[in-house]
Amino acid sequence: MKNREIIERILQYHPAMPDYQGCDGYKSGDPDAECTGVVCALVPTVEVIRKAAALGANLLVVHEPIYYMTPDFPQWRGPFENRVYEEKRALLRQTGITVWRDHDHLHAHRPDGIFTGVLKYLGWETYYHPETTKVPFCYPCDLLPTTVAELRRFLMEKLHLNGLRYIGNPDAMVSRVALCAHLYPGGFCPSPPGDVYADYATLLIGEMEKENGIEVLIPGEIIEWDILSYIRDAAALGKNKACMNIGHFNLEELGMRFMADWLPDLTDGTVSVTYVPTGDIFRYG
Repeated sequence: MKNREIIERILQYHPAMPDYQGCDGYKSGDPDAECTGVVCALVPTVEVIRKAAALGANLLVVHEPIYYMTPDFPQWRGPFENRVYEEKRALLRQTGITVWRDHDHLHAHRPDGIFTGVLKYLGWETYYHPETTKVPFCYPCDLLPTTVAELRRFLMEKLHLNGLRYIGNPDAMVSRVALCAHLYPGGFCPSPPGDVYADYATLLIGEMEKENGIEVLIPGEIIEWDILSYIRDAAALGKNKACMNIGHFNLEELGMRFMADWLPDLTDGTVSVTYVPTGDIFRYG
Protein backbone atom coordinates (compact mmCIF):
# COMPACT_ATOMS: atom_id res chain seq x y z
CA MET A 1 0.00 0.00 0.00
CA LYS A 2 1.12 3.53 -0.68
CA ASN A 3 1.39 6.08 2.13
CA ARG A 4 -1.48 8.02 0.59
CA GLU A 5 -3.77 4.98 0.60
CA ILE A 6 -3.20 4.43 4.31
CA ILE A 7 -3.93 8.07 5.09
CA GLU A 8 -7.10 7.92 3.00
CA ARG A 9 -8.29 4.95 5.08
CA ILE A 10 -7.51 6.82 8.28
CA LEU A 11 -9.57 9.77 7.07
CA GLN A 12 -12.45 7.43 6.22
CA TYR A 13 -12.24 6.02 9.75
CA HIS A 14 -12.50 9.49 11.27
CA PRO A 15 -15.70 11.57 11.42
CA ALA A 16 -16.24 13.56 8.23
CA MET A 17 -14.98 17.15 8.34
CA PRO A 18 -16.20 18.76 5.09
CA ASP A 19 -14.07 21.58 3.64
CA TYR A 20 -11.47 21.04 6.34
CA GLN A 21 -8.78 23.74 6.41
CA GLY A 22 -6.97 23.03 9.69
CA CYS A 23 -3.55 21.83 10.78
CA ASP A 24 -3.89 18.15 9.80
CA GLY A 25 -2.04 17.06 6.69
CA TYR A 26 1.31 16.06 5.21
CA LYS A 27 4.32 17.78 6.76
CA SER A 28 7.07 16.09 4.77
CA GLY A 29 7.86 13.23 2.42
CA ASP A 30 6.21 11.45 -0.49
CA PRO A 31 2.55 10.41 -0.17
CA ASP A 32 2.90 8.18 -3.24
CA ALA A 33 5.82 6.16 -1.89
CA GLU A 34 5.17 2.51 -1.12
CA CYS A 35 4.69 2.19 2.63
CA THR A 36 7.35 0.11 4.37
CA GLY A 37 5.82 0.47 7.83
CA VAL A 38 3.84 2.92 9.97
CA VAL A 39 4.93 4.48 13.23
CA CYS A 40 2.37 6.18 15.48
CA ALA A 41 3.84 8.77 17.83
CA LEU A 42 2.62 11.83 19.65
CA VAL A 43 5.32 14.25 18.47
CA PRO A 44 7.62 14.01 15.41
CA THR A 45 10.77 14.65 17.43
CA VAL A 46 14.26 13.99 16.09
CA GLU A 47 14.44 10.92 18.35
CA VAL A 48 11.13 9.58 17.05
CA ILE A 49 12.22 10.09 13.42
CA ARG A 50 15.43 8.18 14.09
CA LYS A 51 13.54 5.33 15.77
CA ALA A 52 11.05 5.13 12.89
CA ALA A 53 13.94 4.89 10.43
CA ALA A 54 15.59 2.16 12.53
CA LEU A 55 12.32 0.19 12.36
CA GLY A 56 12.33 0.47 8.55
CA ALA A 57 9.11 2.54 8.57
CA ASN A 58 8.62 5.41 6.15
CA LEU A 59 5.21 6.72 7.32
CA LEU A 60 5.05 8.60 10.60
CA VAL A 61 1.57 9.51 11.87
CA VAL A 62 1.72 12.07 14.66
CA HIS A 63 -0.59 14.24 16.73
CA GLU A 64 1.45 17.35 17.50
CA PRO A 65 3.31 19.99 15.42
CA ILE A 66 6.58 19.37 13.62
CA TYR A 67 8.26 22.77 13.15
CA TYR A 68 7.65 24.71 16.36
CA MET A 69 4.74 26.92 15.24
CA THR A 70 1.11 26.72 16.36
CA PRO A 71 -0.35 26.69 12.81
CA ASP A 72 2.03 23.78 12.06
CA PHE A 73 3.17 24.86 8.62
CA PRO A 74 5.10 22.17 6.71
CA GLN A 75 8.05 24.58 6.52
CA TRP A 76 9.70 27.19 8.73
CA ARG A 77 8.08 30.64 8.34
CA GLY A 78 9.94 32.60 10.97
CA PRO A 79 11.66 35.91 10.03
CA PHE A 80 15.09 34.39 10.61
CA GLU A 81 17.09 31.27 9.73
CA ASN A 82 16.39 28.23 11.91
CA ARG A 83 19.30 25.79 11.84
CA VAL A 84 17.49 23.19 13.97
CA TYR A 85 14.66 23.19 11.42
CA GLU A 86 17.15 22.76 8.55
CA GLU A 87 18.85 19.80 10.21
CA LYS A 88 15.54 18.16 11.06
CA ARG A 89 14.30 18.63 7.50
CA ALA A 90 17.57 17.13 6.20
CA LEU A 91 17.07 14.11 8.51
CA LEU A 92 13.59 13.55 7.07
CA ARG A 93 14.93 13.74 3.51
CA GLN A 94 17.76 11.37 4.37
CA THR A 95 15.43 8.79 5.94
CA GLY A 96 12.69 9.19 3.32
CA ILE A 97 10.02 9.42 6.01
CA THR A 98 6.61 10.90 5.23
CA VAL A 99 4.97 12.71 8.16
CA TRP A 100 1.20 13.05 8.43
CA ARG A 101 -0.38 15.02 11.26
CA ASP A 102 -3.64 13.71 12.71
CA HIS A 103 -4.85 16.16 15.35
CA ASP A 104 -8.26 17.69 14.68
CA HIS A 105 -9.66 14.51 13.15
CA LEU A 106 -8.67 12.44 16.19
CA HIS A 107 -10.30 14.94 18.53
CA ALA A 108 -13.46 14.99 16.39
CA HIS A 109 -14.48 11.52 17.62
CA ARG A 110 -17.15 11.22 20.30
CA PRO A 111 -15.79 10.08 22.63
CA ASP A 112 -12.55 11.83 21.84
CA GLY A 113 -10.01 9.65 20.01
CA ILE A 114 -7.09 10.69 22.19
CA PHE A 115 -8.76 10.57 25.60
CA THR A 116 -10.30 7.18 24.78
CA GLY A 117 -6.76 5.83 24.63
CA VAL A 118 -5.71 7.63 27.80
CA LEU A 119 -8.62 6.12 29.74
CA LYS A 120 -7.92 2.67 28.28
CA TYR A 121 -4.25 2.54 29.13
CA LEU A 122 -4.67 4.07 32.57
CA GLY A 123 -7.15 1.25 33.20
CA TRP A 124 -9.91 3.73 33.99
CA GLU A 125 -12.53 2.76 31.38
CA THR A 126 -14.86 1.12 33.90
CA TYR A 127 -14.50 4.09 36.27
CA TYR A 128 -15.42 6.70 33.64
CA HIS A 129 -18.84 8.36 34.09
CA PRO A 130 -19.46 10.88 31.29
CA GLU A 131 -23.06 11.45 32.34
CA THR A 132 -21.96 13.31 35.47
CA THR A 133 -20.80 16.49 33.71
CA LYS A 134 -21.70 18.65 30.72
CA VAL A 135 -18.37 20.49 30.67
CA PRO A 136 -16.63 19.75 27.32
CA PHE A 137 -13.42 17.73 27.30
CA CYS A 138 -13.90 16.71 30.92
CA TYR A 139 -13.61 13.01 31.72
CA PRO A 140 -14.66 12.28 35.34
CA CYS A 141 -13.73 8.93 36.85
CA ASP A 142 -14.76 7.44 40.19
CA LEU A 143 -11.65 5.53 41.23
CA LEU A 144 -11.14 3.33 44.24
CA PRO A 145 -10.16 5.54 47.20
CA THR A 146 -6.47 6.40 47.26
CA THR A 147 -4.22 9.14 48.57
CA VAL A 148 -2.93 12.00 46.47
CA ALA A 149 0.59 10.63 46.89
CA GLU A 150 -0.43 7.14 45.76
CA LEU A 151 -2.23 8.55 42.73
CA ARG A 152 0.89 10.53 41.84
CA ARG A 153 3.03 7.38 42.02
CA PHE A 154 0.51 5.48 39.88
CA LEU A 155 0.53 8.15 37.17
CA MET A 156 4.32 8.37 37.13
CA GLU A 157 4.56 4.61 36.64
CA LYS A 158 1.82 4.33 34.00
CA LEU A 159 3.07 7.30 31.96
CA HIS A 160 6.81 6.66 32.50
CA LEU A 161 7.34 10.15 33.87
CA ASN A 162 10.65 11.55 35.12
CA GLY A 163 8.74 13.47 37.78
CA LEU A 164 5.31 14.95 38.42
CA ARG A 165 4.46 18.35 39.87
CA TYR A 166 1.28 18.41 41.87
CA ILE A 167 -0.81 20.62 44.15
CA GLY A 168 -2.52 19.27 47.25
CA ASN A 169 -2.03 17.40 50.49
CA PRO A 170 -0.21 14.12 49.71
CA ASP A 171 -2.13 12.33 52.49
CA ALA A 172 -5.58 13.47 51.36
CA MET A 173 -7.92 10.62 50.44
CA VAL A 174 -9.47 11.04 46.98
CA SER A 175 -11.49 9.03 44.49
CA ARG A 176 -13.23 11.39 42.05
CA VAL A 177 -10.64 12.29 39.41
CA ALA A 178 -11.09 14.06 36.07
CA LEU A 179 -8.92 14.36 32.99
CA CYS A 180 -9.54 17.65 31.24
CA ALA A 181 -8.35 19.76 28.32
CA HIS A 182 -5.90 22.66 28.35
CA LEU A 183 -6.36 25.50 30.81
CA TYR A 184 -5.60 28.51 28.68
CA PRO A 185 -7.71 31.70 28.54
CA GLY A 186 -10.59 31.57 26.08
CA GLY A 187 -10.25 27.87 25.37
CA PHE A 188 -13.06 25.38 24.70
CA CYS A 189 -15.97 27.43 26.08
CA PRO A 190 -15.31 31.18 26.19
CA SER A 191 -17.30 33.09 28.78
CA PRO A 192 -20.56 34.57 27.44
CA PRO A 193 -21.00 38.36 27.55
CA GLY A 194 -22.53 39.86 30.66
CA ASP A 195 -21.80 40.12 34.36
CA VAL A 196 -21.41 36.37 34.97
CA TYR A 197 -17.99 34.99 34.05
CA ALA A 198 -18.01 31.32 33.08
CA ASP A 199 -15.00 30.26 31.01
CA TYR A 200 -13.59 26.72 30.90
CA ALA A 201 -11.59 26.99 34.14
CA THR A 202 -14.57 28.54 35.96
CA LEU A 203 -16.85 25.71 34.85
CA LEU A 204 -14.30 23.19 36.12
CA ILE A 205 -14.22 24.99 39.47
CA GLY A 206 -17.98 24.52 39.47
CA GLU A 207 -17.48 20.77 39.04
CA MET A 208 -15.08 20.76 41.99
CA GLU A 209 -17.53 22.77 44.12
CA LYS A 210 -20.40 20.29 43.67
CA GLU A 211 -21.31 17.95 46.48
CA ASN A 212 -19.24 14.82 45.80
CA GLY A 213 -17.53 16.86 43.09
CA ILE A 214 -14.17 16.40 41.37
CA GLU A 215 -11.32 16.07 43.84
CA VAL A 216 -8.32 15.74 41.52
CA LEU A 217 -7.94 17.51 38.19
CA ILE A 218 -5.50 16.26 35.53
CA PRO A 219 -5.21 18.98 32.83
CA GLY A 220 -3.10 19.37 29.72
CA GLU A 221 -1.55 22.83 29.39
CA ILE A 222 -1.90 25.00 32.48
CA ILE A 223 -2.05 28.57 33.70
CA GLU A 224 -1.66 29.17 37.40
CA TRP A 225 -3.91 32.12 38.23
CA ASP A 226 -7.40 30.58 38.09
CA ILE A 227 -8.27 26.95 38.88
CA LEU A 228 -4.77 25.99 40.05
CA SER A 229 -4.87 28.84 42.56
CA TYR A 230 -8.36 27.70 43.59
CA ILE A 231 -7.04 24.16 44.20
CA ARG A 232 -4.10 25.52 46.19
CA ASP A 233 -6.39 27.55 48.44
CA ALA A 234 -8.87 24.67 48.78
CA ALA A 235 -6.08 22.38 49.98
CA ALA A 236 -4.88 25.05 52.42
CA LEU A 237 -8.41 25.16 53.82
CA GLY A 238 -8.33 21.42 54.49
CA LYS A 239 -10.36 20.30 51.48
CA ASN A 240 -9.42 17.14 49.54
CA LYS A 241 -8.58 18.91 46.31
CA ALA A 242 -5.50 18.35 44.14
CA CYS A 243 -4.05 18.83 40.66
CA MET A 244 -1.64 16.55 38.83
CA ASN A 245 0.41 18.63 36.37
CA ILE A 246 1.39 15.83 34.01
CA GLY A 247 1.96 18.08 31.02
CA HIS A 248 0.27 18.28 27.62
CA PHE A 249 2.36 15.71 25.77
CA ASN A 250 2.57 13.27 28.67
CA LEU A 251 -1.20 13.36 29.12
CA GLU A 252 -2.02 12.66 25.46
CA GLU A 253 0.74 10.11 24.79
CA LEU A 254 -1.52 7.12 25.36
CA GLY A 255 -3.93 8.34 22.68
CA MET A 256 -1.35 7.53 20.02
CA ARG A 257 -0.67 4.18 21.63
CA PHE A 258 -4.38 3.55 21.13
CA MET A 259 -4.07 4.49 17.43
CA ALA A 260 -1.61 1.64 16.99
CA ASP A 261 -4.41 -0.68 18.23
CA TRP A 262 -6.99 0.23 15.59
CA LEU A 263 -4.77 1.16 12.64
CA PRO A 264 -3.70 -2.42 11.70
CA ASP A 265 -7.33 -3.28 10.86
CA LEU A 266 -7.42 -0.40 8.38
CA THR A 267 -4.28 -1.61 6.61
CA ASP A 268 -5.49 -5.24 6.41
CA GLY A 269 -2.26 -6.28 8.10
CA THR A 270 -0.24 -5.49 4.96
CA VAL A 271 2.26 -3.24 6.77
CA SER A 272 3.66 -3.18 10.27
CA VAL A 273 2.23 -0.61 12.69
CA THR A 274 4.35 0.36 15.69
CA TYR A 275 3.75 2.78 18.53
CA VAL A 276 6.87 4.74 19.49
CA PRO A 277 6.62 6.67 22.77
CA THR A 278 7.81 10.25 22.57
CA GLY A 279 8.93 10.20 26.18
CA ASP A 280 8.72 12.75 28.96
CA ILE A 281 9.86 16.17 27.71
CA PHE A 282 10.89 17.24 31.22
CA ARG A 283 13.87 16.44 33.41
CA TYR A 284 14.01 17.17 37.12
CA GLY A 285 17.11 18.26 39.05
